[in-house]
Amino acid sequence: MNNVTKIMLTAVMVISLAACGERNEEGQTGQQQVHKIVLSVLNPKVEIASQFERLVKEYEREHPEVDIHIRTVGGGADDRAMLMTQFAGGKGPDIYTNGGYEEARLWKDYLEDLSDQPWVQHAYKHALEPMEMDGKIYGMPMNVEGYGFIYNKDLIAKAGIKETPRTLSELKDVSEKLKAMNITPFSIGYAEKWLLGVFMLNIAFAHQDNPDAFIKGLTDGTQKFKGNEPFIGMLRLLDLTVQYGSKNSLTIDYNTAVTGFAKGKTAMILQGNWVQPMLDKISPNMNIGFFPMPISDDAAKNDALAIGVPNNWVVNKKTTAVKKTEAKKFLNWMVSSEQGKRFMTEQFKFVPAFSNIEIKNSGPLAADIIQYVKEGKTLSWNWFKYPAGVSDEFGPAMQAYINKQMNRDELLQEFQKSWNRYSEK
Repeated sequence: MNNVTKIMLTAVMVISLAACGERNEEGQTGQQQVHKIVLSVLNPKVEIASQFERLVKEYEREHPEVDIHIRTVGGGADDRAMLMTQFAGGKGPDIYTNGGYEEARLWKDYLEDLSDQPWVQHAYKHALEPMEMDGKIYGMPMNVEGYGFIYNKDLIAKAGIKETPRTLSELKDVSEKLKAMNITPFSIGYAEKWLLGVFMLNIAFAHQDNPDAFIKGLTDGTQKFKGNEPFIGMLRLLDLTVQYGSKNSLTIDYNTAVTGFAKGKTAMILQGNWVQPMLDKISPNMNIGFFPMPISDDAAKNDALAIGVPNNWVVNKKTTAVKKTEAKKFLNWMVSSEQGKRFMTEQFKFVPAFSNIEIKNSGPLAADIIQYVKEGKTLSWNWFKYPAGVSDEFGPAMQAYINKQMNRDELLQEFQKSWNRYSEK
């Protein structure tokens, strides 16, 4: 039974009670049914599904007038397509997420203005940028995340490796040493299109001299994918992970890849700090850390992690005024109450995007991200700036490349065709 049906049934019951008076069939005084405000939330973070449920229960205990229904969709599932379908049918969730930039502009008609919310004053300025339009703020940053290669320090040490690789050549050497010890170097789940078309591909965009200018140049025709060094280097890195990674990488999904790494079956994995709760659940206290993804033999240029705001909580502009008010209260509670702040750092293992939340007990991956930020060694996240929809074609094209259905030049030409097609829409 969906939320709309529940609300309608509750309304019918309340009306029926009123029509019958305050007495039941035996003539005794009946009790008025309490009508709760039902909020629907679409959570894209499968890694914190159970923790988020517990957070919501804490909120409901403090606010008995509110009933929050959560639907978790992520880990490779196409939650954006599902949202489109729901909104087209007039049944979109009250709280959902948006990536910002082009995606924010695409969904603007469904985004409530949150500029006046208390949490805005505590959010880091750079974390607000993705959801800022016309001087207004339309989304609350979920957290700050970073990604690169997560490595098992114990396995690396076992292979006699004293330093993490800083170049593509060094990464190949590390992979050879691990292989010689019968340790699979990479856990790769390339059945997931987003791992390729979003995270892997972004490294090439982020290594441009000016990523924003390069993206603009792709659209106006002054830049091309073919012959671009960062893209060629990224594909060399991709080839290396396939060569030294789990067998049948195109059949391995997200959960299988992360689980294999967590159980010590592989030494490295391309992922972000969002997997920390999963790793903790499978293998508590893993001795792990990050190192950047090298796409060349220039150690200085490679020495940066891709760090950004992964998503933003937004409120459905089309929902009722009562629900919008309650949705805003819940979002503010998440980042201002002691319970919410504790869950964010200790349970979700987030790096907060807010100055009023102390970072503690978030795990070794979060600690590495914070260190890279302090040292100014960061790369940008760019996929939300692409023409809307084009990312959907990048992943499958890269899977075809891995499957040897096209070579490097053909893949880069395929990227160009997709970009040209979507930028003209």
